[in-house]
Amino acid sequence: MKTLKDVISLKFKTSESEGVIFHGEGQQGDYITLELKKAKLVLNLNLGSNQLGSIYGHTSVMTGSLLDDHHWHSIIIERHGRNINLTLDRHMQHFRTNGEFDYLDLDYEITFGGMPFSGKPSSNSRKNFKGCMESINYNGNNITDLAKRKKLEPSNVGNLSFSCVEPQTVPVFFNATSYLEVPGRPKQDLFSVSFLFRTWNPNGLLVFSNFEDDLGNVEIDISEGKVSVHINVTQVKKNRIDISS
Repeated sequence: MKTLKDVISLKFKTSESEGVIFHGEGQQGDYITLELKKAKLVLNLNLGSNQLGSIYGHTSVMTGSLLDDHHWHSIIIERHGRNINLTLDRHMQHFRTNGEFDYLDLDYEITFGGMPFSGKPSSNSRKNFKGCMESINYNGNNITDLAKRKKLEPSNVGNLSFSCVEPQTVPVFFNATSYLEVPGRPKQDLFSVSFLFRTWNPNGLLVFSNFEDDLGNVEIDISEGKVSVHINVTQVKKNRIDISS
């Protein structure tokens, strides 16, 4: 496939921070890879480099953050020669690829949800996508519909299910004044708590608990973007422990 123009669009949601969304590569060194890295979207594109090294075509663009929130996110990639529009959730970023070539030379297949092991360095240490995709469209072809109707030839469809399983988690939203109070466990000498959280605020109290018999308390908070744990014990000499991360 040798194209001057490309339009690729899809929607995805995942709770994983790493994973290849789609990939294509050619015999002449061209490639296009869209993947999640540290919950950000990364597009790697190369329309060609020469063997002398004077033309270096690799281009990498990063956009978005916190994309592992298990909400639907939409992607549109529009390419005309070296001009690229990358749109994530209606936020468009325009850029030009490096090098001097305008055509994308790919083999006769591209992969969604991962990349086959080709022996090349690009296929090492990259995780396959784990999550849901819908409305996959590649240059006018409705890939989702074709895959469901088994009209993609040749194709290697792995363990796919045409449904999206929701995770069995129940989030709780707190505003600036709300809190959740639960009973403690008396006569226990072990205090253990675990939770996931996400916030845009740099400061806030996460957990607070008094120990019984006036033995002290434990506090977990966010202070200037860092998580801190404070343990106050009233009946020992070193009566305060502070841990920050």
